[in-house]
Formats: sequence, C-alpha cells, structure tokens
Amino acid sequence: QVQFVESGGGLVQPGGSLRLSCAASGFTFSIFTVKWYRQATGKERELVATIASKGNTNYADSVKGRFTISRANGKNTVYLQMNSLNVEDTAVYYCNAAMGRGPDFSSWGPGTQVTVSS
Repeated sequence: QVQFVESGGGLVQPGGSLRLSCAASGFTFSIFTVKWYRQATGKERELVATIASKGNTNYADSVKGRFTISRANGKNTVYLQMNSLNVEDTAVYYCNAAMGRGPDFSSWGPGTQVTVSS
C-alpha cells in the first residue's frame, strides 16, 4: 500500500533553516508529481510546493524564494529545503503525490512538526 514517512522537522529560531525528507513507497515514485503540504494549528492544510516527474517546480507565494523542493527518484524520496524560516512557517509538514493533475493519494503520513520560535 501507499505510504509516506516524513522526517527532519524540529525547533528552529527565526531566520534558520531545516531540510525535510519524505520517503514514499507503494507506487512508481518517478512518474508521479510529488507535493509538500503543511497544516498549522487551527488552519486548513495548504499546498506548499510541488515537483513534477520531469522536475518542474511550483511554490506557494508565501514560501517562494525561501523553500526549495527536490526529489531523488532512486531513493523514492522528496526533500524540502527551508531557509529564512519565520514563525508563520510553524506547522506539521506532510507529503503526498498525484499522477499529473489527478487527485492525491488518500493515505497520509504522520507528518513532521516544524516549530519556528525564538
């Protein structure tokens, strides 16, 4: 079955950096668009970044220029490099995948908590 396991979160001061990883399994990773989402307490889950099978990337306006999504198809892993973090980036971060513009998988991983605080 499809599984996602996110890691790399933690507590960081404003202006700091973190690199998140998501290991995926149960599907042909290399041909799927892979995505990072985040959900802050009391808010809906929001799409942060996507990377298509050919490497095209897209970002939410709130993270553009600060976050970089990348993928390692040989490891079935997607990464999210987060720089210049601010308190508004505090959230649980999740990954998922979809075939092109199709729907995401229904299963979600546990997520990884990112807390930005001084």
